Amino acid sequence: MRIEDRFTVAAPRDQVWAAITDPAVVAPCVPGCHSVTLVSPTSYKAHVQVALGPIKANFNVEVELTSQNPPAELLSKTRGEEGSRASTLSAENVLRLTELGPTETEVFYSSEVSVVGRLGKFGLGVMKKKAESVGREFATAFRARVEPVSAS
Repeated sequence: MRIEDRFTVAAPRDQVWAAITDPAVVAPCVPGCHSVTLVSPTSYKAHVQVALGPIKANFNVEVELTSQNPPAELLSKTRGEEGSRASTLSAENVLRLTELGPTETEVFYSSEVSVVGRLGKFGLGVMKKKAESVGREFATAFRARVEPVSAS
């Protein structure tokens, strides 16, 4: 299943890059992310809870940064499983930052996601809607952490 979208952040591209490549900044923006542990400069582990309909799944996720071209592009792989192995997920991810102006950056992301197990039994439409919802929640939370507070 392919998931992709884009959103804008009212901040310079270098600032957005620094924030989006910092797990301590990103983790609180990911809905359901309860913890993140830096394993190395290019990998980290996280604990993420996903609710899809009546099912709640707790995933132990590993993210590996496979290629970086600062401050423009980041490629990564994500793998995860529930503790009971009832569901597994894997994803190949692309993140691109485009400077729209000195204080505006477009964030584009694309993931080719595979979910197997009890969550994989949900239809593609349900999974895509959930992914879109999570993407919107992430964008809102990320903007709140990165954009300067306007003095009004």
